Amino acid sequence: MSRRRRPRPRQPFAVEEWEPVTSVGRMVKEGQISSIEDLFQLGLPIREPQIIDVLLPDLQEEVIDINLVQKQTDAGEKSRFKATVIVGTDAGYVGIGEGKAKEIGPAIRKAILRAKINLTPVRRGCGSWECGCRDPHSVPFKVDGKTGSVRVTLIPAPKGVGLVAADTIKVVLRLAGIHDIWSRTRGNTRTTLNFARAVYEALRQSHRIMSPQDWTRGAE
Repeated sequence: MSRRRRPRPRQPFAVEEWEPVTSVGRMVKEGQISSIEDLFQLGLPIREPQIIDVLLPDLQEEVIDINLVQKQTDAGEKSRFKATVIVGTDAGYVGIGEGKAKEIGPAIRKAILRAKINLTPVRRGCGSWECGCRDPHSVPFKVDGKTGSVRVTLIPAPKGVGLVAADTIKVVLRLAGIHDIWSRTRGNTRTTLNFARAVYEALRQSHRIMSPQDWTRGAE
C-alpha cells in the first residue's frame, strides 16, 4: 500500500501559545536565536518541532510512502499505518521522519514532527567541471549515503541537466533545493524508507565536509 500524497495545509502556528520545554526553545521564542543558520552554527540540538515552525515558517512537506503494518500479539493481530514524510525548503534544508498510528492522519502528523526534529542543512554548490556558474543548483562534490542495503551516490551535474534520479530521490533533492544532479544507486531500492534515508545521509555528508570555496569565504 505504497503511495505518495500531500498532507493537508498546516494551520498557522501561534508562537504565543507555545510553551518551550528546552533551553533552545526558550532562546528561539525570546528572539535570542532568530535564524536557522545561527542554530546550526552553534551546534544546538533540535528537540522541539516548534523551533522549526518559528525559524522556517515556509517549510514544505510531502508524504512519500504510506504502508499498512501488522503486529501479532497475545490479543490478536494489530494493524497500524506507517507514514514516511520529507520536509524541506528551497534554501538547503531537509528532514525525514516516519510515524505509526491506527489512522493515516495521525501517522502523517507524527512523521512530520519527527522530520522537523531531524532537519539538517545541505551544502549546495556547482561542483561540475562542465558548468562553473557558481550558483547553488547542485552539490559541490560527490557524496555517498548508505542505509540498510541501499547505497546512493550523488554526483554534481551542470545546470539544465535536471534531477537524473529515481522518483524517491527527486522528492528529497527537490525539497532540499537541489535542481541538477546525477545519481547512482545500489541495493534494495524498492524499500522506500531506506532509499530516502540513504539520500538524506548523503546530503548530511555534504555539510560535514569543507570545500575550497569555504576556505576562501573564511579568509574574506
